[in-house]
Amino acid sequence: MSTDARRTATDDGLFIVGLVGQAGSGKSTVARALAEDGARLIEADVLGHEITDHDPEVRRALSAEYGPDVYRADGTLDRARVAARVFTDREARGRLDALVHPRIVRAIRERLERLRAEGFRGVVVVDAALMLDWNLERECDALLAIVAAERDQLERLARERGWSDTQARARMAVQRAHETFRAAADVTLDNRGSLEALRHAAREAVRSLRSSRAEARPRDGSESC
Repeated sequence: MSTDARRTATDDGLFIVGLVGQAGSGKSTVARALAEDGARLIEADVLGHEITDHDPEVRRALSAEYGPDVYRADGTLDRARVAARVFTDREARGRLDALVHPRIVRAIRERLERLRAEGFRGVVVVDAALMLDWNLERECDALLAIVAAERDQLERLARERGWSDTQARARMAVQRAHETFRAAADVTLDNRGSLEALRHAAREAVRSLRSSRAEARPRDGSESC
């Protein structure tokens, strides 16, 4: 990993940690562990849901492509219906990505700016599986990759999201390989042990990376904490 792939060391108070990895690798476990320690969490999936449910332009576009009943009576998108299409139709997936992804990236940046404006000083975790596709690693101070054995990913996705083996494999097939995430990351966490071991490893990695980043921060002659 080249240091050119991270944001310039600054004293804006934020230590931005990007999480990358395939679905079912354990990113959410890591994110929750760091949030328990006081980190602020920005989740691309959550933002994506907010956008598809509430953005008027997105709602119009999806209703036009999938039919008005693609939105349920409560106003939320029938994601299973959309997913069934986009993971078998590359052009449909491309249209969805072009519609939603720029809005997610903008929302992530807006939340970071909001934290700066609030005067928050601490760790911010950005959980975004497509971070490398969006080049957002260049706006982070550090990147953690979480990898796991395929069988563990499939079991986790079935248990936590209710996905069938076919559904899980279809999603994993369009994601980057573990090796790509390893190559881009500052630290790779191999999720093959207990969840507590993963949480501990994540906390230790962030402490070490934050300390190293602080040493690289430009000095103005005064001490900073």
